[in-house]
Amino acid sequence: MKQEQFAGMRARLMEQLQQGVEWSDEAILERIDQLVSEAARENRLPVSRREEIRRELFYSVRKLDILQELLDDDRVTEIMVNGYQKIFVERNGQKSRWEKSFVSREKLEDVVQQIAGKCNRVINENSPIVDARLENGSRVNAVIYPVALDGPILTIRRFPDHAITMEDLIAKESITREAATFLEHLVKAGYSILIGGGTSSGKTTFLNALSNAIPHEERIITIEDSAELQIQGVENLVRLEAKPANMEGNREITIRDLIRTALRMAPDRIIVGEIRGEEAVDLLQAWNTGHDGSLGTAHANSTKDMISRVETMVLMGMELPLEAVRRQIASGVELLVHLERARDGKRQVAEIAEILGFAEGEVRMHGLYKREKDQLKKTGELAHREKLERCFGENEL
Repeated sequence: MKQEQFAGMRARLMEQLQQGVEWSDEAILERIDQLVSEAARENRLPVSRREEIRRELFYSVRKLDILQELLDDDRVTEIMVNGYQKIFVERNGQKSRWEKSFVSREKLEDVVQQIAGKCNRVINENSPIVDARLENGSRVNAVIYPVALDGPILTIRRFPDHAITMEDLIAKESITREAATFLEHLVKAGYSILIGGGTSSGKTTFLNALSNAIPHEERIITIEDSAELQIQGVENLVRLEAKPANMEGNREITIRDLIRTALRMAPDRIIVGEIRGEEAVDLLQAWNTGHDGSLGTAHANSTKDMISRVETMVLMGMELPLEAVRRQIASGVELLVHLERARDGKRQVAEIAEILGFAEGEVRMHGLYKREKDQLKKTGELAHREKLERCFGENEL
């Protein structure tokens, strides 16, 4: 069957769907089956091709068109659409071009609008960039004209269908069992931990895995730009998501707003999906006012760079002496975990460091684990063991 014939079938289907009746999936599939049967008689299509056309027609009107096939593939971690004719896919850490493409620029634009609309987001020439998420939790970034010069750009970060555990990360050699057990003990004991790394280094996945060590009886509040975290087994869980301003006049709800609100919700721990800017001020204040064991992530190139990044973000939100900022960091953050993405695509823990305190105008820290020749090796002992000993007993560790 030629592309023109498929387009004709889709046009006839869309004409019926736009008649003002609420169509169920079953009713749509029934109508598609009629169209496919007619086409099969005219073109002598084999059964396998009929099923393929049936699926493609349904995806084109009810799902995300050709992208649905990739979203249903649990091997896919990233989908990169560079205009309607070029689609790239990441599987097992390796990127490659996909053989399929959208039939037109307009169809890709329809998919972008569909994604934005379902998340109550607006994307147009006046607001050509949008961050959103799909129903399955996948993170989406879309950019259109006039920012994107060669057609709509759509990037989808697809997360695993099941939450990744620390056992999964050990099996993937992202972390050693010794280091994983060490971090899980610190989380349970209530150490505040900041996870850093570059783009696509696995920060959210690692945060999800680490959060499984939080005692299930605690009250947890998660705060994110786009909800991605998959906290497991916690009954007393509150999930908050930031919202941009919209065309109806609803004001923007920022990460800063949500952190301040969370402090009034009696949390045991606050988990921030990603610290990007001035909200670092409020987060540090929260971490310095009795919310031990809180977790967060930030973009950084090393554990040392993480400190500089947090300093910069705090100063974006409040004019404070640098020494005061560093004292806040030294007293609020207790552990730093840095992740990296290797050349072969493997995401792994590169370094774990402890913040010792503030001295001589600097945030002092020392390394606990460091990756050397692709092996994560222990390089130091935890200095501040008080919480650990209170939780497990002095002789238990």
